[in-house]
Amino acid sequence: MKRIIINLMLLLPAIAIQAASPTAYRIFDSKGAETDFDTMVDSLARADAVFIGENHNCPISHWMELEISRALFQRHGSDLVIGQEMMEADNQLILDEYMAGITSYDRFEAEARLWDNYSTDYYPTVYFAKDNKIPFVATNVPRRYAAAVSSGGLDALQRLSQEALQYIAPLPIPFAYDTAAAGEKFGAMMLISRRSPEEMQRLAEAQALKDATMGWFMARNMKPSTKFLHINGSMHSDNRDGIIPYLLKYRPDTRVATVTSRRQDEIDTLDPDYLGAADFYIVVQTEFPTSY
Repeated sequence: MKRIIINLMLLLPAIAIQAASPTAYRIFDSKGAETDFDTMVDSLARADAVFIGENHNCPISHWMELEISRALFQRHGSDLVIGQEMMEADNQLILDEYMAGITSYDRFEAEARLWDNYSTDYYPTVYFAKDNKIPFVATNVPRRYAAAVSSGGLDALQRLSQEALQYIAPLPIPFAYDTAAAGEKFGAMMLISRRSPEEMQRLAEAQALKDATMGWFMARNMKPSTKFLHINGSMHSDNRDGIIPYLLKYRPDTRVATVTSRRQDEIDTLDPDYLGAADFYIVVQTEFPTSY
């Protein structure tokens, strides 16, 4: 019964989109010109690593992730690998067992520390990968280590065991603190007014740990022919920042393409303030419902 309910839930975003106005969303290219899905995918398919920067609660973002996954699988077949910020590296074994049919969905859900909106927003893409035997990588750092850095800075990682270190990027984590950049990034998360300068730096260090670890596990899972599709919050790949510099450190010369999600009251044109953030923009009407 649970599987039936989940399967119905994964259809809801697509049903909502089909019922919405044709102007519920538009796609724009890096110059701000409107484009279409096929043109976007043709461009993305030429990259080695594609980053989809999402709004975590936007059904259109999640639906587009599924459609881009399908389109890239049609082009790349067995060369395609998918990864997500929403899966943590120490759960790779559980994820592999679920994808191979060794572990039931109920056990996977109980043990994998899934996000609260997994069943509605992330399940469709994971199940698509499972159904088509596409390798799926849990790229993010275990949240307990990010929490340790938020409290004690990157130096806290020096106390980790060798077993723990296998779930994070190699130490030391390259990081240079930029006060203005941190304020711009985390101010958007409504955190800056409640944190001291020292707390802000530790928060930025924890973010660097996440980005470095995601880049590291992407690089580790890329063969010369691999085409890697990575799904993450937009702050992790906008402006070719976040994960991308780390990926290029660990795997130089990787060809990267980026997609980001934005909301606007009017979507006939792209807000010029967004230019430079990505190669393609999925722009959604502000009034379109969110998943939470």
